[in-house]
Amino acid sequence: MITCIAVDDEPLALRQIVSYIEQTPFLQLKGQFTNALEVTGFLKENPVDLLFLDIHMSDLNGMELAKTLEHPPRIIFTTAYSEYAVEGYKVNAVDYLLKPIEYVDFLTAANKAAEAINKEQQLMPELKKRDDFLFIKSG
Repeated sequence: MITCIAVDDEPLALRQIVSYIEQTPFLQLKGQFTNALEVTGFLKENPVDLLFLDIHMSDLNGMELAKTLEHPPRIIFTTAYSEYAVEGYKVNAVDYLLKPIEYVDFLTAANKAAEAINKEQQLMPELKKRDDFLFIKSG
């Protein structure tokens, strides 16, 4: 089961994403937010695997939020603005969905995220067994 949250300041768009999450058997919704500022505190106490994130929001936009997260989950951007797609991949987004979002596109992105998360989870126990390595983040 992949845990996730949805963040969008538009109630209808948020409802649609939440509905899609609920229709998808391998996703478990842990929270929904209309304000990106609430998300940082939530994630510190409740880590999740995946974040469905709108970009254009008041106060703190989704791209800024993604850049400020210390240990970000996988991110799928859900937005009406295509001009942020390249920047989205710079913050290691799994996918970038343009509104209005069809369920088939949502499911494709969710499957892509699930595959990446599952590979990572399979790799971690193997890495924890070994102590002859060092992770270095560069750039």
